[in-house]
Amino acid sequence: MRGDDDMLSVERLRIEQGDFVLTADFNVRRGLRVAVIGPSGAGKSTLLNALGGYIDVVAGTVVVDGIDVSAASPDKRGIAMLFQDGNLFPHLTLAQNVGLGIRPALRLSEAETAQVMGALGRVGLRDFADRKPGDVSGGQQSRAALARVLVQAKPLLLLDEPFAALGPALRAEMLDLTSEVARDAGATVLMITHAPEDAERAADDLIFVDEGRAEAPRAVAEVMANPPEALCAYLGR
Repeated sequence: MRGDDDMLSVERLRIEQGDFVLTADFNVRRGLRVAVIGPSGAGKSTLLNALGGYIDVVAGTVVVDGIDVSAASPDKRGIAMLFQDGNLFPHLTLAQNVGLGIRPALRLSEAETAQVMGALGRVGLRDFADRKPGDVSGGQQSRAALARVLVQAKPLLLLDEPFAALGPALRAEMLDLTSEVARDAGATVLMITHAPEDAERAADDLIFVDEGRAEAPRAVAEVMANPPEALCAYLGR
């Protein structure tokens, strides 16, 4: 049952891709950081892409901040999504890549340009605004991709393992930065991870995806202290 404090409500959702079927029925409370965890191929990315409007569903509804967005295009859902590769355009500067989050045509007003620079400053890249992705490190590219999400100012942020290619220390740094940025913006976060330590570090709740079903979120500490059998098998316990 949907509550007034829920930012996201997924109601009897059913996704079919060939022989693969995924179902989901859960709510996520406003302002929480939720880790989405499960075996490879379980449907974690499929779930987030369906929530973002990039994959069609055969049944069910997606409600964001009290609005049914099930039939809406991705840009009309109140959702920003950060993909695995960051989706930076190599021929554009970091500032231009971030500006795409505001206007795809990059015809920015003075105020919007200031907004881009503010977002770059927020992730520590103000001095790198005129550089192209190939001229900065992988961690800096991740920061630029996060800045592009930041300027969109959406209430719900979906992360499809955008930091998976980074080393452990840098990944932890980016998770901390993402949590800080989301908290400051009042955004709710769903993030896919294969690493239980990432869930314990950066999430309040956990959604386990396995055998064609996304379970309802539970507190990370509670789940890790007493994981169900399927999660134990995934964690190798």
